[in-house]
Amino acid sequence: MEKAIVMDEQAIRRALTRVAHEILEKNKGIENCVLIGIKTRGIYLAKRLAERIKQIEGQEIPVGDLDITLYRDDLSIKTINQEPQVKGSDIPVDITNKVVVLVDDVLYTGRTVRAALDAVMDIGRPSHIQMAVLVDRGHRELPIRADYVGKNIPTSSSERIVVKLEEVDKTDAVTIHE
Repeated sequence: MEKAIVMDEQAIRRALTRVAHEILEKNKGIENCVLIGIKTRGIYLAKRLAERIKQIEGQEIPVGDLDITLYRDDLSIKTINQEPQVKGSDIPVDITNKVVVLVDDVLYTGRTVRAALDAVMDIGRPSHIQMAVLVDRGHRELPIRADYVGKNIPTSSSERIVVKLEEVDKTDAVTIHE
């Protein structure tokens, strides 16, 4: 059951614009940077960040997508009755010695990021890996933190954060569900 809308379309747009500026500032531009979205919603957020960065800098930043399905440590739990659906990754450039900015919608326990780190390291050896998320909801199980956060939304363990994006859900919103 939906409890509250915590970000609407404008709030999401503003948060992504701020995160784009922070990425540019921290990396002194985008030379040697690559955005990699974690499937599914992370890829759409990465593409939106790339659009913002192009508007700000006038330069395009490479954008890739990462499927972490086979890297998840809970794979056997999730797939007892079904085969995992591997969608494949698409990284358009060699990430060796590049700054990789992983992009995802929600940072929760840290397990998705850990799986993404393993997947990235199998693809190449970046000089740095950074993390950008639209929402950080807390409750970390691993020592992982985001470098760029659209919004911190403290939640209880019984609550769920739902991110809806126009590209997938036909609307932009972040809601808390009970």
